[in-house]
Amino acid sequence: MAYPLIKYTLTIHGRQPEWLCKESGAFKGEHGAPANKAGKLPRFGSPQDTIYLGMGCGDVDPDGTPDGYVGSISSKADLQTYLTEIGTAAGYKTITDTLVGVSTSVTVGLSTSWESGVGLTTTTTDKVTYTGVGTVVTITGSQVTKVITETSDSEGYTTVDTPIVVYPASTITITGVTTSVGVSTVGEVTTTTTTTTSEYSYTDAFTNTSTSKSETTTDGVATRTDTVTTSEYEKYETSYDYAAEATRLWDLYESVNS
Repeated sequence: MAYPLIKYTLTIHGRQPEWLCKESGAFKGEHGAPANKAGKLPRFGSPQDTIYLGMGCGDVDPDGTPDGYVGSISSKADLQTYLTEIGTAAGYKTITDTLVGVSTSVTVGLSTSWESGVGLTTTTTDKVTYTGVGTVVTITGSQVTKVITETSDSEGYTTVDTPIVVYPASTITITGVTTSVGVSTVGEVTTTTTTTTSEYSYTDAFTNTSTSKSETTTDGVATRTDTVTTSEYEKYETSYDYAAEATRLWDLYESVNS
């Protein structure tokens, strides 16, 4: 029995079709892609509006196919072409957490000194930096950062500041600022509201801290050493490897069919 590589949708009840391959090593639900074309009458309704890659439980019957069957892929080259087509439309990219910096802080002292904190010595090393492969991922957004409200019958105004908060390891850059003014009048009181909105971008970075402890005893005197290692990571973006993904899926397909 052959187990073909197929394109399919879920059933009308939103479940995986019963006719998918159940052999060990087979795959299903890979690379969901829109089943309908933008600007066209929908060919598929929900929940059948996503096409997946998987393996069927037998050869395709030329006299008719089950509900949800969309088509089959017969070669590795065709598989890579299909992946490239849907991946390009979806903006496939590979995001990798990349180590970009490491620093350590070593604290040494007699074991009895750790209770009081007196007599401990801490040494911090310079950070060692690294460069990742690809482009650093940046996140963009906008946020109201200041609101100033003035009324005609008051001597001053109220100001509300809303700071932009990102992960401390990230680097934020303000890319633009816009200001809008609104005026409202109720009776004899006029209120003027000035709203400032900032556009910004920041690196998608984070840190991880780990602590290791060790203790040595010399001539009956115990010394404890704590080493705190701080690792800084940034997310790097590289081009999606369609050939490698086609190879991975095709190898699974051939393994099940061998």
